[in-house]
Amino acid sequence: MHKILAGVAAAVSAFAFTDFEGSYILPQDHAAIQYNTAAVTNRVAGLQQRLREGTATLKFDGRHGYLNSVLKALNVPVSSQVLVYSKTSFQAPRISPRIPRALYFTDDVFVGWVPGGDVLEIASVDNRLGVVFYTMDQEAGPKPRIDRRDECLQCHASGGTLGVPGLVVRSVYVEQSGMPLFHAGGFVTDHRSPLSQRWGGWYVTGTHGSQRHMGNVFAEDRDHPDDLDREKGANVTDLKGRIDVENYLAPSSDIAALMVLEHQTRMTNLITRVGWEVRMALSDQQAINQALKEPQDQIGDSARRRIESAAESLLKYTLFADEALLDAPVKGSPSFARDFQEQGPRDHAGRSLRELDLTRRMFRYPCSFLIYSAAFDALPAAVRDRFYRRLWEVLTGADRTPVYARLTAADRKSVYEILLDTKRNLPEYWRASPAGVK
Repeated sequence: MHKILAGVAAAVSAFAFTDFEGSYILPQDHAAIQYNTAAVTNRVAGLQQRLREGTATLKFDGRHGYLNSVLKALNVPVSSQVLVYSKTSFQAPRISPRIPRALYFTDDVFVGWVPGGDVLEIASVDNRLGVVFYTMDQEAGPKPRIDRRDECLQCHASGGTLGVPGLVVRSVYVEQSGMPLFHAGGFVTDHRSPLSQRWGGWYVTGTHGSQRHMGNVFAEDRDHPDDLDREKGANVTDLKGRIDVENYLAPSSDIAALMVLEHQTRMTNLITRVGWEVRMALSDQQAINQALKEPQDQIGDSARRRIESAAESLLKYTLFADEALLDAPVKGSPSFARDFQEQGPRDHAGRSLRELDLTRRMFRYPCSFLIYSAAFDALPAAVRDRFYRRLWEVLTGADRTPVYARLTAADRKSVYEILLDTKRNLPEYWRASPAGVK
């Protein structure tokens, strides 16, 4: 028994992070996870099943293959298109600055396409497992098929994805060929990253004033890769002359879409990590309880600390506590802004967590729209309850610690009211509490 408890205690200690940055890969075969064998619940798996049954069809066209049809079937807007020209995909031989890879996304589905590529790359957020990866052959046939590809985890389960199957936006120094200068390093970017570190190896369309980023340009000097001519890549609104825009579904690689994508990649990974962390903590606790003949629902101090730490990490990111503020307004494509913002939900006053700001910060109301996601709702009750309690404390002003000091009284009141009107299954004490800041 002592050996069992020692092993479990070591596991508890190993997972007791205060932050998940650079985390090692969590065990995908843990009894509480079973990534490779557990039933999947995501929208791509649903389409996959309908194709097998013959209740769904996809159309092939000579220029884009199944791309148009897949986007429509999964409700992924064309306006979300962003273009990456760094050779950082398994289809790298087909990618170049003249022929970038296109990515399209919505809250829980991501589709990658390369002109002339052999496959569509598809990723979908599963309610419990995290991101699940698929490909679809770009060959016309009577029964198109979507296949799961766990080998994608060679790149998509790392410290950059918080140690779980996830997504990542990388900014790298790129030569004229599109080849990254690996010796120069790079950045994993999200809403906390300054614009100066973002979008190396990506095309960026839109205006951003005096701010400068790494997109649209190349490293000219291998020995000094960070000596970029950022002016050449600044405030680009037209990609003609850089790529053959007629080959793509949209002529842009929208700056606002890139910013939203960056936010939601880490948010998605964080929801997954928190879910895995807590399920594993509870599983470890059950092993301790069984060994000590304690009640199975008892939660000890170590497991409780893991749950509370996980909830706090998620809360901090959800409320944009460390967001890198803008020095000048950003303006992207009206079509992306329209398509993204119209998804709602909206409260009785017409407000939505999807409302873009882009003057000083990304969103008008600083709370992640992915709080509405199925993956968030599928989090274990223990951590979801803790998250709601801490969120309530911050928004009502009961918590005024410095980490959330950036939230103004108006921010707290607005987010509280929006959630009260639009978020299902909030604890009853939310409704019994006065809206607004104390």
